Amino acid sequence: MTRRPSLPGASELFRLTSPSVLDASVPAQPTSAPTGQPASTAPTGPSATFSDEAQGPRRGTGRQKHSTKITVYVSDEELLALERARLELRGEHGLAVDRGRVVREAIAIVLDDLEEHGDDSLLVRRLRER
Repeated sequence: MTRRPSLPGASELFRLTSPSVLDASVPAQPTSAPTGQPASTAPTGPSATFSDEAQGPRRGTGRQKHSTKITVYVSDEELLALERARLELRGEHGLAVDRGRVVREAIAIVLDDLEEHGDDSLLVRRLRER
């Protein structure tokens, strides 16, 4: 019998994604990266530089309020693969992340590779194939 992944609980589905009125008196603390390192205090948004080699590799942003939204259309197969990856991260690796976090990390990885390898980057090679 195959083990079926469990569905998220109500607390995960209805969790707050922004500070509540009750938390307004407590200043927000930067979250740490999964490795235990302090979160970056680098500027973000339009005034931030595109990349800064002194900071090291890019990191996808974690659970925080994001000021900019994009819409990306994906096929049913791509959405299913993304959801399977999310469930594998949760079930096999103990990482409870949402699809947005997976996508932001993937973007950071691809942009680092493009910056480091240019024409030889995976992104350039794959886009040339199409």
